[in-house]
Amino acid sequence: MSMESVAWSALYRTMVAQTEKRPFSWATVQRIWGFARSQRRVLSVFLVLSVVTAFLAIATPLLAGQVVDAITTNGSVRVVVRLAVLIAVIAVAEAGVGLVVRWLSARIGETLILDLRRAVFDHVQTMPVAFFTRTRTGALVSRLNNDVIGAQRAFSDTLSGVVTNLVAVVLALVTMLTISWPITVLVLVLLPVFVLPARRMGSRLAKLRLEAANLNSFMSTQMTERFSAPGATLVKLFSSPERESVEFSERARRVRDIGVRSSTVQMVFVTALTLVSALALALVYGLGGFFALRGTLAAGSVVTMALLLTRLYAPLTQLAGARVEVMSALVSFERVFEILDLKPLIVETAHPVDVPPGPVSVTFDHVSFAYPTADKVSLASLEEVAVLDNRGGIEVIHDVSFKAEAGQMVALVGSSGAGKSTIASLLSRLYDVDAGAVRIGGVDVRDLSFEGIRATLGMVTQDGHLFHESIRNNLLLAKVGATEDELWSALTRARLRELIESLPAGLDTVVGERGYRLSGGERQRLTIARLLLAHPRVVILDEATASLDSTSEAAVTAALGEALEGRTALVIAHRLSTVRAADSIVVLEDGRVVEQGRHSELLALGGRYAELYRTQFATSEAEAEEELQSLR
Repeated sequence: MSMESVAWSALYRTMVAQTEKRPFSWATVQRIWGFARSQRRVLSVFLVLSVVTAFLAIATPLLAGQVVDAITTNGSVRVVVRLAVLIAVIAVAEAGVGLVVRWLSARIGETLILDLRRAVFDHVQTMPVAFFTRTRTGALVSRLNNDVIGAQRAFSDTLSGVVTNLVAVVLALVTMLTISWPITVLVLVLLPVFVLPARRMGSRLAKLRLEAANLNSFMSTQMTERFSAPGATLVKLFSSPERESVEFSERARRVRDIGVRSSTVQMVFVTALTLVSALALALVYGLGGFFALRGTLAAGSVVTMALLLTRLYAPLTQLAGARVEVMSALVSFERVFEILDLKPLIVETAHPVDVPPGPVSVTFDHVSFAYPTADKVSLASLEEVAVLDNRGGIEVIHDVSFKAEAGQMVALVGSSGAGKSTIASLLSRLYDVDAGAVRIGGVDVRDLSFEGIRATLGMVTQDGHLFHESIRNNLLLAKVGATEDELWSALTRARLRELIESLPAGLDTVVGERGYRLSGGERQRLTIARLLLAHPRVVILDEATASLDSTSEAAVTAALGEALEGRTALVIAHRLSTVRAADSIVVLEDGRVVEQGRHSELLALGGRYAELYRTQFATSEAEAEEELQSLR
């Protein structure tokens, strides 16, 4: 490694040191070893070869010195040739061992990335919905990318670097002290001049780096939000491209200015340290040459000392930053472990039971529920706030009881915020009740397996979410391995086959982010087709037609008829037709059941349902009054 490369390396390490100061944690090291234990044999070979590399690096300067001595003392040609061949062999061996070490390093590091990413990904999927409603997606993805890669460096770079450099420093020092201790001491005196400026310059560059990172983060956020379909629409409707461009350009200009300043500081530093190394080399040649002319030091020894100088400065400088590298890696590991330490609120019982065969009932038995507080489901670092907002834990569902017999439809009605969607979430076990029980086929959902619940329940929500994938892949989420006939059958029943057949790519058409290439009604029918493909025994409809126009609603309603046929259904209703068709209507207010019965019965009561009917369900006041009068 050249002195210039050493300077750049020293600068980088000290710059990182200013931004990542943490106390050393042996507990974290033990957990890291838990991940690395499966690769202990590869690690052993890796460390042994790293030591071999250090020995080979020291051998070349020694042999070069012997070549010079052989020349200056009129040694035989055979000796010179033999030494030259040996240097060549060592160079080839060093290159070969270096390639093997690099391959092992990559294997260890990439395997670690695989294990960490898989662990985090699998763990995140066990988290409750409340976790995702609070967490910034970008912060979570960063843990899977940046922090996992940062953790990988601990094995692929730092570990081998520490071992190799430590052995190299010891060998170089012993060799140099043996050859000439005065020159060695003077060379070491210059080392602080090499290392200390790096810390000062590193501090300045760390501040510039942090400012640039913040500005880049702002720009990334702006691009992510403005480049999505909803964000672009919002800008076109309420903002202006010119104003957005001015804001973006200002931040980008500041990043450019910081880049210029950083580059200047770096070049001044590297130039200065390269100069220091040149002065050290001049010292070796000058003082060594003086001793050689006086006959107290061989000429070859002077050359050996000069070559060993780089073998000394480079490892010493890197070892000076080894703690920084270790701490940086530990920070990355700790951020990954922080995710893995979050306990999922919803866990599968050790011995789950199966859902009873055939049509099943749905029962809510004195159910009470409060949304979990942030400290139970989230991290401040994932929400990108200093302190978690721990408001919550207030009961929102109070002693709710009702039952949908097998094959029946129960409609949930009530004003906004009454608890309708929360009840649907409890049935699908997106949350667990705090008191009472939710049962499917008479079995508490907490005693069922997750797979059993997924196979039994199907849900269509208001937003009809789709992934940015093909129509085929969005359908196959419901039934992996479904045949072409099954896919087209589901689309036919969802009243969507004609549209899909008209598309150039058919089932392989990519629907776009959140399905924005399709209309609202088409998205909703595609989610219904997905539900039909899953063939659930219990269907939950959460205001599935709330945001559709009359034409789209008619098509979706026809598709929903297919979805509801012969199935137990829990429907959050906002349309009169749905309410009238229900076998039972549950009226909710402030998380409580205030009325329950059939449409005509509840109208006759003249209570809360009758009021909702007048304001929400009837197509006109005249229609509402007419039906109410007929029941009196």
